Amino acid sequence: MTTVPEILRALDQTVGEGPFGASWESLAGYQVPDWYRDAKFGIFIHWGPYSVPAFGNEWYPRNMYVEGSPEYVHHREVFGPQDKVGYKDLIPQLTGENFDADGWAALFREAGAQYVVPVAEHHDGFAMYDTALNPWNAVAMGPQRDVIGELAAAVRAQSMVFGVSTHRAEHWWFMNGGMGFDSDVRAGGHADLYGPAQPQELPPSPQYLEDWLARTAELVDRYQPQMLYFDWWIQQPAFKPYLPRLAAYYYNKAASWGRGPVLAYKHDAFAPGTAIYDVERGASAELRPDPWQSDTAVSRTSWGHVDGHDYKSATDLLAFLVDVVSKNGCLLLNIGPKADGSIPEHEAGLLREIGAWLARNGEAIYASRPWLVYGEGPSRMKEGQFTENDQPAYGPADLRFTTRDKHLYVTALGGANEGRIHIRSLGRELTLYTQEVGSVHLLGHPDPLEFERGPRELTVRLPERGAVLAMPVLRVTPAGS
Repeated sequence: MTTVPEILRALDQTVGEGPFGASWESLAGYQVPDWYRDAKFGIFIHWGPYSVPAFGNEWYPRNMYVEGSPEYVHHREVFGPQDKVGYKDLIPQLTGENFDADGWAALFREAGAQYVVPVAEHHDGFAMYDTALNPWNAVAMGPQRDVIGELAAAVRAQSMVFGVSTHRAEHWWFMNGGMGFDSDVRAGGHADLYGPAQPQELPPSPQYLEDWLARTAELVDRYQPQMLYFDWWIQQPAFKPYLPRLAAYYYNKAASWGRGPVLAYKHDAFAPGTAIYDVERGASAELRPDPWQSDTAVSRTSWGHVDGHDYKSATDLLAFLVDVVSKNGCLLLNIGPKADGSIPEHEAGLLREIGAWLARNGEAIYASRPWLVYGEGPSRMKEGQFTENDQPAYGPADLRFTTRDKHLYVTALGGANEGRIHIRSLGRELTLYTQEVGSVHLLGHPDPLEFERGPRELTVRLPERGAVLAMPVLRVTPAGS
């Protein structure tokens, strides 16, 4: 299968064979696999030609063609005018000479990640994988390597789950700024890379939609990802007839591999219960009944590599992870390698800090499930996408709960207050925790802790060295266990 019609014929045959059909009613039978419910933490990777200028963010290929934008000015000053030096001319500088898939995977494993999702193709139209449908790909130019294929092998060798992300839907309009002035987009001759460059208000054509569907199916066939992640534009009405067809194909193929699939979407692209709802750079205000995902980055300013990142702290990232997990979610955390394929040392350091905390406290995260309430305390997360920069700071009263087996875990997001943690939800009068408390342990500390359970709270005294830990975690075990 090398052409769009051939791929689509095979796709429809697979859909027709089941077990899932191309309807929301049939897809309602989808069940979230246990691997995902247990994983809790994954790594997202944005790496592509947009990493070369290291300026602005991963939307550089669009913004460099928007007259007057900082990227437009930067490009002309550093690389030259857009009619002489376009985005295509940055690709040879995506050298990837320091790209080490095994090294990346080892770092992600050290970070405690359970699944890894690189961007196979961003809005820019450049494929980081081996494809028969796009001549502009990382095997033919730039690194001249099958980045996705190498990562798939390395990630699986580290006993992590491999997924892929495709953002091609937005390519319909992504480079349209270049049509407004003398640029290599308007000059033509490179439409395979720059795409239709149509107005964003214009719905994509059936030809474009079929091509999008075929490219996604090819990606699924070549790499057998257990997560298929989509960015935001697929919720547009024009895509809606194609989405059940794609989901049925992906789920049926995964069934033939014997692997549990996860398809992640945003907004209202998919019917509830047919896939995993994803919240970009944001949170859930409440405990959700169904598994969901938040995706964010170690940087506040960009998903891809740029100079001068505004990095988050490891403590902030861990608090976000714990909050997401307490509300029945998983966190997909992004890093952005440099054009040479190396992971910036600060980002690697953040991942190692996260991994060190998870090595001590992972039993409260991995394979956990929500409790009756997600937590307590005065600091409340705001609901929805792009809210992460408008979230409260945590104090000692802000606690999050998870459960695993017979244990209840309590994470103090803001640390302890004078060596004590006060848990109002475990007061006798609330009747949330109906058992007698048999013991309380601080994870990483061998001895049981002193505690007192009164009508309004459970008060736990931390050992001296535990009292200064960032985000200490308590394991509460019922009596008789």
